[in-house]
Amino acid sequence: MSFYMFARAIVKGILTPVYRYEVIGAENIPSEGGVLLCSNHIDNLDPPTVGVTCPRPISFMAKAELFKAPFLKTVLPKLETFPVKRGMADREALRQGLKILKEGKVLGLFPEGTRSKDGKLGKGMAGVGFFALRSKAAVVPCAVIGPYKRFARLKVVYGPPIQMDELRERKASADEVTEAIMKSIGKLIEKYQ
Repeated sequence: MSFYMFARAIVKGILTPVYRYEVIGAENIPSEGGVLLCSNHIDNLDPPTVGVTCPRPISFMAKAELFKAPFLKTVLPKLETFPVKRGMADREALRQGLKILKEGKVLGLFPEGTRSKDGKLGKGMAGVGFFALRSKAAVVPCAVIGPYKRFARLKVVYGPPIQMDELRERKASADEVTEAIMKSIGKLIEKYQ
């Protein structure tokens, strides 16, 4: 058993009794091939929540500051998580993300780049559109619908892959593609809230 699957089982065992997950649409995650999984971000627990409810292992991009903490800098790379420097074009993070997608794995991103202070969906960052345009990965929207309250039901909704062919063919801008992804996440929140 890989470290990822071992850690996933432990985290699931801890979180499941506290937050009663209702997972909707897990079948929308393609069983193979590159997947760009884009979720809203309402809490620090979003990465483990999405990680334990997704049927495939996820490589997350996480803020570089997390890799300075003694425990996290050892554990995060073992969980296939890699750093991104926020507030700048981090070429190494972009290369790493594209490599993950090219290898047919799942890349998990929170397009807003930071947690929402009020729980509302914020504006997405263009880097998400970059990954969608520069890869042939399926782009799957995800909505975590909280709040995170002990013993309350928490929904994790995976929407159908976004149709990217037309956007890729007409060479849409990264901003346009990010906007389309954010609209899809917003629709999931509206529908299942």
